[in-house]
Amino acid sequence: MRRPPVPPGPPGVTRRIALCFLTSAAGAIGFAVTYGLGGQTQWEGVCLAVAFAGLATGLSIWGRRLVSVGGYVEEHEGFVPPPDEQAMTAEVLTAPDSPVRRRGLLATLGLALSALGVAALFPLRSLLPWDRTRPVRALKETPWRPGVRLVTADGRPLRPADVPADVMVGVFPEGDVDAGDAPAFAVRLHPERFTRPPSGGHLDGLVVYSMLCTHAGCPVRLYLRGTGRMLCPCHQSSFDLFADARPIAGPAARPLPGLPVEVSSDGYLRATGDFTAPPGAGFWDQP
Repeated sequence: MRRPPVPPGPPGVTRRIALCFLTSAAGAIGFAVTYGLGGQTQWEGVCLAVAFAGLATGLSIWGRRLVSVGGYVEEHEGFVPPPDEQAMTAEVLTAPDSPVRRRGLLATLGLALSALGVAALFPLRSLLPWDRTRPVRALKETPWRPGVRLVTADGRPLRPADVPADVMVGVFPEGDVDAGDAPAFAVRLHPERFTRPPSGGHLDGLVVYSMLCTHAGCPVRLYLRGTGRMLCPCHQSSFDLFADARPIAGPAARPLPGLPVEVSSDGYLRATGDFTAPPGAGFWDQP
């Protein structure tokens, strides 16, 4: 029994299939780029959905419109086909309308599969042990660096005169105001009342400490004027700024980390380094 020749596909079918494969390749490339740039997982999922949808649609159209189908049933005759079937297969594969001779479709299919394969390699970066210390280092380091100016929440640089006596002023690293581990506060105290020197030093009594409570990371925003004490509103931890912000009440067990600062030649307050200890809750750093 000879198989009927494959009918030619309708006009435009080949272009639609190629467009599907190109769409799949674009989705795979988009996933690789989004992942490499540290983008959102939602966009990564959209790109993968486009890549697999384009590939599935292209193969589906190819199978339905360019490959002949029929209700042929035959008994299993062994693994070596008989000579007449071998001849029929050779005839089908070498015919002008053979699927394997559609080089344009094969090229776009290869492009789609190659793009998906390359894109699949990108998540391996998260699994390979190239830098096992990176997560721990990210927890211990903040955007504060030598030379970074202290600014307010609206980005205004601070001078020492902008911190009045006994008034708490929230400060942030310039360029990283939204960093969750960087908020700090500056307050000017009476240096003769220090019972323990500030870990980050002071400028005529002006000290800077992390705003994150060392118990659970809540923002420490309540300052009791005249007492040198900061209160955490979440769990009522209290810190004595005259004693290097050590906890004197509540569940917090570590002092607030200090931030070393200086006055630069332009008259603005600048950090001379990172916090003296990791800011916020330190449960992840316990042995």
